[in-house]
Amino acid sequence: MDIKKLQKIVVTALETVKAHDIKVLDVRHITAMFDRIIIASTDSARQAKAMVNHLREDIREGDGKIYSVEGEESGEWVLVDLGDIVVHIMQPATREHYKLEELWDQPKPRAPRKTTKAAAKPASTRAA
Repeated sequence: MDIKKLQKIVVTALETVKAHDIKVLDVRHITAMFDRIIIASTDSARQAKAMVNHLREDIREGDGKIYSVEGEESGEWVLVDLGDIVVHIMQPATREHYKLEELWDQPKPRAPRKTTKAAAKPASTRAA
């Protein structure tokens, strides 16, 4: 499934079950394991489980695949592996403690600057 379509299905499913503070992070420049991380907050374990169930249904309808789900029993932090996208559904205290956004929302590295011949010479040899 196209990653943009999969991302849209995930975000819509989370919004439908009232997830809040949804963040989509493009992490291709950090890891080759997956392309996106989606982080969403939930108010309770029951709501987290409802989000996962709704996500399962919507992914199945869109012909996508869920590779694994971890943490659904407790509902404090649920991780859903969709291959190219990893979804984290977290209660606010857990999200604040682990700060995944700070870990994964790194700026893309800048391309090296091209140097000109004049700039490549030492300052003492350049004409004033």
